[in-house]
Amino acid sequence: MSGIELVPVEGRALLNRFIRLPGRLHRDDPNYVAPLHLERLDALTAKNPFFSHAEVQFWLARRDGRDVGRISAQVDRQALALRPDAPGLFGMIAAEDDPVVFQALVETAAAWLRARGMRRMQGPFNLNINEETGLLVDGFDTPPMLLMGHDLPYVGKRLEALGFAKAKDVIAYLYDVTVDLPVSARRLLDRPLPAEVSVRRLDLRRYHDEVRTITAIFNDAWADNWGFVPLSEAETEHLAKSLKPLLDPRLVSIVSLRGEPVGFLVCLPNLNEAIRDLGGRLLPFGWAKLLWRLKVRGVKTARVPLMGIRRAAQQGIIGKLLPFLLMDAVRRDAAGMGFERVELSWILEDNWPMRHINESLGGVAYKTYRVYERAL
Repeated sequence: MSGIELVPVEGRALLNRFIRLPGRLHRDDPNYVAPLHLERLDALTAKNPFFSHAEVQFWLARRDGRDVGRISAQVDRQALALRPDAPGLFGMIAAEDDPVVFQALVETAAAWLRARGMRRMQGPFNLNINEETGLLVDGFDTPPMLLMGHDLPYVGKRLEALGFAKAKDVIAYLYDVTVDLPVSARRLLDRPLPAEVSVRRLDLRRYHDEVRTITAIFNDAWADNWGFVPLSEAETEHLAKSLKPLLDPRLVSIVSLRGEPVGFLVCLPNLNEAIRDLGGRLLPFGWAKLLWRLKVRGVKTARVPLMGIRRAAQQGIIGKLLPFLLMDAVRRDAAGMGFERVELSWILEDNWPMRHINESLGGVAYKTYRVYERAL
């Protein structure tokens, strides 16, 4: 197709090129943050437990000896076991602003999914809904937080020209934790806690037990949500191992009802702030810079990537209070540790109860990510 060759990514050399391509495409974008290359190698190989229940293929588009685009396609057997009509997935899409390149990428991924019996393709997911979700369509003027995407503005237009339509938007909220809560929220949270409710921090001495507790709550809390796929214990353990260097027990809260854990919130320092000028490299001096910035200078931003309340605990007055308690705890602790802004992401566009909670606590919707869909 117009001199474009689609090369399946096999082996470390091609995977390295696949990972590096967005850095070149974003070279003039002051808000792009290159992910750490070593982290991407872990995420995009069998070290990631997602590969144990999914079939995945990556491609590079080449023209005149240059890499000009990339895409992935995924079939998640775990999603299909829950919903036999679940779509095939695509992701990792990045390319020069050329409609021919985008068409070649999309049609290659579509043919691969169609050959595996998929009737719809949906994405971008890098690699599924429990990792990076959606294409940035609003909020290009600020850099992305930890484990959130950042795309060039033309990508959405290119997908729409190829027949993709919006399936769902997800929203990122930003909090300024240096200012107090709105009066109405402060009045609610200043009341004495009901006797049956308690909030505590993560216990690092029981780290693996705590991870299992958080996994069980997450899978129950989000089971009815759009696109839900449960986290396996292997996936949670992998995530916990990867993020443990960033975890601070003061930023992880667990709420219990009558002694039983029913909710949690995990907040992480925004690694992207610390690595923004490293170009994805930790050698030769990146490690030293990263450790100094995280441990000595500190970062001023953080992100809440995981939060959940068991469905049975969401009912009644106390149930409605629980997310407020978790979010207020992280606000207070983050501010006390020197953080200034915290992102809570992502929230489904039509999850109005959670959106109202965010806004009543002073959160501002500042980025929108779109999941696209097309029939095959």
